[in-house]
Amino acid sequence: MIGWKYKPVYECFTEKYPDCFQVIGADYVEAGEGTGLVHQAPAFGQEDFEAATAAGFISKERLPPCPVDDKGCFTHEVSKFEGQHVKIADKAIIKDLKTTGRLLVKTQITHTDKFCPRSQTQLIRKAVSAWFIKVTNSTPEMLRNLEGTTWVPQSVKDKRFANWVSNARDWNVSRNRYWGTPIPLWVSEDYGEVICVGSREELRRLSGFDGPLDDIHRDKIDNITIPSQRGKGLLRRVDEIFDCWFESGSMPYASNHYPCQNKDQFHQGLFPADFIAEGLDQTRGWFYTLTVLGNKLFGVSPFRNCIVNGLVLAEDGKKMSKSLKNYPDPTHVLDHYGSDALRLYLINSPVVRAESLRFNESGVKGIVGRVLLPLWNSYRFFSEQALLFKDACGGLDFVASAARARRGVVDNVMDRWALADCQSLLSYMSQEMSVVPRLLQGIDNLTNWYIRFNRKRLKGTAGLGTEDTTAALNTLFQVLFTVVRAMAPFAPFITEHIYCLLKPYLGDCVDGVKNTSSVHFLPFPTVQEELMDTVIERKVAAMQTVIKLARVARERRSVSLKTPLKSLVVIGDAQLMSDIAALQSYITEELNVNEVILTSDAGTYNIRLEAKVDWPNLGKRLKTDVQVVREALPGLTQEELRRYQREKRITVDGIHLEGNDLSIVRVMPTDDADADADKGPSWEPSFDDYVVVLLDCASYPELEYDGMARDLITRFQKLRKKAKLVPLDHVRMQYAVVSNPEGVDMDALVSARRHLYISALRGQPEQLLSEDVQGTDHESLLIEEDEFLGALSLRLRLSQV
Repeated sequence: MIGWKYKPVYECFTEKYPDCFQVIGADYVEAGEGTGLVHQAPAFGQEDFEAATAAGFISKERLPPCPVDDKGCFTHEVSKFEGQHVKIADKAIIKDLKTTGRLLVKTQITHTDKFCPRSQTQLIRKAVSAWFIKVTNSTPEMLRNLEGTTWVPQSVKDKRFANWVSNARDWNVSRNRYWGTPIPLWVSEDYGEVICVGSREELRRLSGFDGPLDDIHRDKIDNITIPSQRGKGLLRRVDEIFDCWFESGSMPYASNHYPCQNKDQFHQGLFPADFIAEGLDQTRGWFYTLTVLGNKLFGVSPFRNCIVNGLVLAEDGKKMSKSLKNYPDPTHVLDHYGSDALRLYLINSPVVRAESLRFNESGVKGIVGRVLLPLWNSYRFFSEQALLFKDACGGLDFVASAARARRGVVDNVMDRWALADCQSLLSYMSQEMSVVPRLLQGIDNLTNWYIRFNRKRLKGTAGLGTEDTTAALNTLFQVLFTVVRAMAPFAPFITEHIYCLLKPYLGDCVDGVKNTSSVHFLPFPTVQEELMDTVIERKVAAMQTVIKLARVARERRSVSLKTPLKSLVVIGDAQLMSDIAALQSYITEELNVNEVILTSDAGTYNIRLEAKVDWPNLGKRLKTDVQVVREALPGLTQEELRRYQREKRITVDGIHLEGNDLSIVRVMPTDDADADADKGPSWEPSFDDYVVVLLDCASYPELEYDGMARDLITRFQKLRKKAKLVPLDHVRMQYAVVSNPEGVDMDALVSARRHLYISALRGQPEQLLSEDVQGTDHESLLIEEDEFLGALSLRLRLSQV
């Protein structure tokens, strides 16, 4: 069909373009859509323009027909519809086609079209005359200069931006609008003479204009003419203004008033820029226009380093829009959660990898709960214990010491771990962009592991003396002080607040620093290699794994941590057993178990390995051989499964398996005939890839009183909180038995477990023989409530000492 000629429906342009009414080929036409035939309107579509140019129908000398004026109405060239808007004329055109017998089908289709984002009116594409900057001849130079720049992420430079520059076309820098920066071109009527005016002074000299030129917008300079030097009459300024992106790309020069001023300084440090940052959409915008102008003017890239962020979208994935109101009010977000939370949320999002983020307010709220509040509560706990230390030491203030936090001085294993973990956090933050995930882990380690496991030491109730309490407080201070300084660039407000509250305890920790008035004046903390300790970190990580698995076992059996249990069995390799052995006391206390049994003999406790298979995926690879594997797997020995776990390869009935073909898991069969009856239903197993824990969940009478005592301690602690007491407030704790139907031994519950109450409450509850408040006790009473410990009913009371 290519080359076939046809008679047009309307013969408006047959005289001027007699050779153009024929079939041509173009690769953007798809046979699967419509008829596979597309009419060409070169003045109203880029693909049409390019196809007609390639076919030789139009050129720079032979422009395409454009029978539409600036208002979108047909011109006299289409006389039947002259003056009608192109969209309104659709009905008239259909009617005319029907009248002339040329209408075959009348129907409606859904078509994607452009609309003005502000007025929501339909737009049309139309070819107009424009001014261009020649870019294609500079593409090799731009790509060479791009190689000398550093981008984050690097992939934006290597792929997206480099591809855009490689395929760059000449840049249309003119716009047909009124408001904007006028293009300073004065031309003759036939465009045979063109003058580009470079300054106000040059315009005055060429035109003879002696009026004010402070404002050089269109309404002030369009009436200024320049006499032709070639006898072409008066030269007038062109109607177009600059594309606003030309002005954006001119930022390095305009911001320094170059070349009118600062010419020497500009080339001695101001240009090229050391650093720029913008969104991913600027690869076709600001980054590009900066690059074009920098290379055209000076043959260099205008910047050395570039950070590209992704776009922040509404929660529904659409662009944030004032008219749609599809985003939360920024003032509300800042007022409710603070700018620190918003900043941490954003730097932990895909935008730092130049990817899009669907903004979710709950994510900001989550940062408050997972980062900022735990950090603040850690400081509050420290400050309370520092006051308790002062009270216990006869008014002696706690003062931190960097010297006491050095390797060889710190001997407590958890202190050494806390300091080492803090240094690991610093090391990570200095190398990686994804700060928040490691920060979350660091704060979790501080609050839920170090403080939780060392609460008695920090409170001074561990019975190890003032020196140990001082060492624990110093460790907690050093970690807080380091984290606050490291977080300051990311969360400047809360870190400044906490730092100001920590200042009274600084001691020698800021020796050599001239200005300590703000955390932002302190140097960023450097990694202290001497405090790094991978062995300690490995041991504590193993302990954490055991405790987490045991907590899961408790949850599955619905056994509270307050309920004492008899035994925990930990099964693993020799290295794991060695690591755990040094930390057994922490495990027994945290998990509330009487003993921890360490062993590498899984068989004794009926722990076996099993092979799990993703049969659909394996079937795709093995086809019919998958049935052979299915039948052979149950016959694999425990040693074969262990070998596959180590080596990740095995041959089963001649079929080679490797990698992730098999997944080896541990199981504890409950119906195995060889199982020991004593290790039956009371044991709750929990596994990961390297360790097995078995928790004895049976109830033992001798442990019940320990559980009740812990429960009573919790009730008194909650009562103190309701009375709004602080740790320094010394009060009398009393209880009266209201009802004791099961005959609980109160001496066994209270007197025999005095050490538990002293450690947790700094005192032992006293029994009241009367339930009533009498005499002077009424004046000293702070709070009183009835509580149940199982069937036992108690009246708990706090009174002033």
